[in-house]
Amino acid sequence: MITILGCVINEHNIWLVLVAAIVCASGSWAVICLFERAARTDGLQRAGWHFLSAVAAGAAIWCTHFIAMLAYEPGAPVTFDPVMTMLSLLIAIAGAGAGFIVAAGGSIRFAPAFGGAIVGMAIAVMHYTGMMAYRVQGIIHWDMGYLVASVLLSVGMSALAFHLVMRMSLPRQRYMAAGLLFLGIVSLHFTGMTAFQVTPLLLDNGFSNPAAMQALAIAVAVVALVIVGAGLASYLIDGSARSESLDQLRHMALNDGLTGLPNRASFTDRLDHEIDLASETGGKLVLIGIDLNRFKEVNDLRGHGAGDMMLRKLGERLSELTKDGEFIARTGGDEFAAIQRFVDQASLEDFLVRLEHALFQPVTLNDFEIIPGASFGVAFYPDNATSREALISNADLAMYRAKADASQNVCYYDQSMDDVVRARRALANDLKTALDNNQLDVYYQVQTSVSTNQIRGFEALLRWNHPEHGFIPPSDFIPLAEENGLILQLGEWVLREACARAASWEPPYKVAVNLSPAQFVHADLSKVIIEVLMSTGLPANRLELELTESTIFQDKERSFSVLRQIKALGVNIALDDFGTGYSSLDMLRSFPFDKIKLDRSFINEAEESLQAKSIIRAVLALGKSLEIPILAEGIETQGQLSLLGDEGCDEAQGFLLGRPIPIAQLLETGKVSLIESGTGRHLSSEPASLELADEIQTQVSRSA
Repeated sequence: MITILGCVINEHNIWLVLVAAIVCASGSWAVICLFERAARTDGLQRAGWHFLSAVAAGAAIWCTHFIAMLAYEPGAPVTFDPVMTMLSLLIAIAGAGAGFIVAAGGSIRFAPAFGGAIVGMAIAVMHYTGMMAYRVQGIIHWDMGYLVASVLLSVGMSALAFHLVMRMSLPRQRYMAAGLLFLGIVSLHFTGMTAFQVTPLLLDNGFSNPAAMQALAIAVAVVALVIVGAGLASYLIDGSARSESLDQLRHMALNDGLTGLPNRASFTDRLDHEIDLASETGGKLVLIGIDLNRFKEVNDLRGHGAGDMMLRKLGERLSELTKDGEFIARTGGDEFAAIQRFVDQASLEDFLVRLEHALFQPVTLNDFEIIPGASFGVAFYPDNATSREALISNADLAMYRAKADASQNVCYYDQSMDDVVRARRALANDLKTALDNNQLDVYYQVQTSVSTNQIRGFEALLRWNHPEHGFIPPSDFIPLAEENGLILQLGEWVLREACARAASWEPPYKVAVNLSPAQFVHADLSKVIIEVLMSTGLPANRLELELTESTIFQDKERSFSVLRQIKALGVNIALDDFGTGYSSLDMLRSFPFDKIKLDRSFINEAEESLQAKSIIRAVLALGKSLEIPILAEGIETQGQLSLLGDEGCDEAQGFLLGRPIPIAQLLETGKVSLIESGTGRHLSSEPASLELADEIQTQVSRSA
């Protein structure tokens, strides 16, 4: 006989004790792992994990109890009550499940410990219910001291175990929690069995079969291990799936979904790391801003699918060219950024050559081949900047300088670029002030008939006489207005001013006003036009709106719909800068323009270039066949005007015929005069009803 914790065990059954310990240890570990997973989930997932935890706990506790009883040597025949035995198993499962729910709930401060205490009490109730199923030929005695001690050990150690699980900050605490639960189960059973004493009463025909008992113990142990193993397998499978999902989510969070390159977030983290490293080692860092040159062209001509295909192919090229200490990310639509730990100028030049090779090699898109091209801006840390934001800004400045200069692909940052930026920002602020304080002006350039030299109308051109810098060309301040969100306000002001002036002219000439791309795509364009016409009193047929081919081509279907709405008002539509953009016969076929304006670039070369003259002749012939008047821009010499007359051009505009002049000077020339009664300017103080404008726009939209 062997005594363990006061419990007498047959020396032939010591291996059963080892089996019970293995089942208990593996079960305790499985229970802690499954409970931890349940505590970190919600809803049905939590319920499922609690169920697995409870089943694994019940199997481990009950099997440890049952095998321990089989190993116990009472010195008398033994049998078991099947009903009470099964009841003890159900108590173990239900009690453990209840404890897990309380421990994971966290509704009270000591919920984990309280839930663990419930688990410990369930272990005790299960054990002593199981002992009631123990039928032995003898008189049973209980030592109440050991009995109470067994319950206290079970409750205390279980409470501490689950308190550790819910307060776990270190991985080793999981092992400690599993060890405490193991000790709680084992100490309960062996201390409880020590409290159990039997005085044998040997009766006739009373015997038990040790071999059958041992076989039963093995079967119980195997079933318990299978149940515990299933729980652990579920835990491991779920952990692997979670790990894979986290890896995928991490990849998605840090990489661009289209190109596979690191994204902006990953770029920011890497740049911070490289800056810190350069600061610590006293080294240098190179940041290269990259912008594709022809991405927009691909999107416009071939659609966004082709643009995405090009980005994917370029992403594959860029991902293959990096070496140690180099990093490339996609930071925007067609923008990329590259980082290199600066070693020497030769290594930087080599990196730039590799980048240029990747981005200037032709890309085949279905049946179409294009050379993407790119502009590169280079900035150094800490030479050009001492912070991440400043370094990115300076690389962007250099990149935009390279993009503006067709003669170079790579531009290095220098201090003068900051001066240019500051000057542009100051000019943008001045432009806003000029707009708010009505310091801008509209000039008018005459448009005449080539054959009769009669005035057909005037084009309204915005001018800005800066109080310090003098006249600033529209080519300088219009892009500023677009960059700073002033273009809509500026465009509406010009439209309103030109219409108000023209409404008071005698004779009633037309006035032509340019529409910017931003105005054209604005949802309220037709409503604005209606309101301006009503408030200024200008008849719709005296207004001519000019827009470029590229503006229409960005979204042809929508563009033609908007143009039909405007034309339904009676407003004339002119196609400006014809021949320089996406000139297409389909465009002329799809919409009946009231006028085509031939770009000045052809007129400038007409007298010297046979090719330019042929193009002019072809455009004029096209206009005649489509019955669309042609206006030639940029007439500066009598030879140009004579050429246009010989070829049958309808109208002309240029310095030879008249320079843009302010309204006061225009009145002085006598080309126009003001209506004495005045039907235009004074009406601007009586804005039209917005409700009426909405109604007119609705009717126009339906008719269009």
